[in-house]
Amino acid sequence: MRKIIHIDMDCFYAAVEVKFRPELKGKALGIGGPPNTRSVLTTASYEARKYGVRSAMPSSQAVRLCPHLILIPPHFDLYKNESRKVREILERFTNKIEPLSLDEAYLDVTDCQLFGGSATLIAQEIRRLIFTELNLTASAGVAPNKFLAKIASDWKKPNGQFVIRPQDVSAFVKDLPVEKIFGVGKVTAQKMHDLGLHTCGDIQKYTVLELHNWFGSRAQELYDFARGEDNRAVVTEWERKSLTVEETFNQDLQSLEECRRAIPTLYEDFLRRLEKGQYEDRIRGFVVKLKFYDFKQTTHEEVARSVPTKEDFERLLEKAWLRRSVPVRLVGLGVRLGSQKKPSENGDSPQLKFAI
Repeated sequence: MRKIIHIDMDCFYAAVEVKFRPELKGKALGIGGPPNTRSVLTTASYEARKYGVRSAMPSSQAVRLCPHLILIPPHFDLYKNESRKVREILERFTNKIEPLSLDEAYLDVTDCQLFGGSATLIAQEIRRLIFTELNLTASAGVAPNKFLAKIASDWKKPNGQFVIRPQDVSAFVKDLPVEKIFGVGKVTAQKMHDLGLHTCGDIQKYTVLELHNWFGSRAQELYDFARGEDNRAVVTEWERKSLTVEETFNQDLQSLEECRRAIPTLYEDFLRRLEKGQYEDRIRGFVVKLKFYDFKQTTHEEVARSVPTKEDFERLLEKAWLRRSVPVRLVGLGVRLGSQKKPSENGDSPQLKFAI
């Protein structure tokens, strides 16, 4: 039986701001641009969330809901630096780490012998170290798989921990709302409700074939998740399937030309990471990603077997931009990678960065 931990930093961007500006503690904070722009919030403090303020909300709307909201422009270099420090703590316990973003990651501690092999105690120690060394808090979920661990980490937020033991899985998922199932968005959830499916227990009443009639290729996945089953592995560095570098801008980029000016710096970072990871012979395609002012995003990819040039990325950028031609808050570029052999057990196992 696997032991999976999901670590989720509490209100990370806002918490980092408070760490370096203690006078902000206890205040309603929103990380984003001024309300007289088209800026949206990347996150909001718990004090702000009490007023209905949330991430991806336009700053203007957030200020209407919470007039005393303090808006702070994002400082991504600062967040990345703190994220690296969190990563260093995680690596004291295992090299089986899968980052999902700057502020959350999965850990597979099945083989970790610290604290008698107790995943619960390991998670507690990780959270203690994050607090004592970094003055930040994290929530944790402990479970037999990734699906349940991620749900568990949200159960006692903020600064809490929840454990789902193997013997408790069936009882836990029975009344779990379908909205909690990985990959189920508003549209799918509404379809489920229309079919009388409101909980995982409701889904358990049907066979894979019956679910296939309603949900097509997702039937087996939904069947498994509804039973609390998830065989997805924690994806470590040697299993990396892509390499992407990206930058989120404090002010939205208003034109294609502004987006183009972001490419050279990103490209240098891309080449540096490509060389460090020795991925050149695994390239199978290259991609450009744009996230727009409203948090919607698009990607454009082409097949390739060699290292793409800066001009290649600029060409893809233009195609991606023309799909909407609206302000851009994030530009990313990268490559899709083919498989490689698992590293030797006698060799050094590379560790995936918490900060990507």
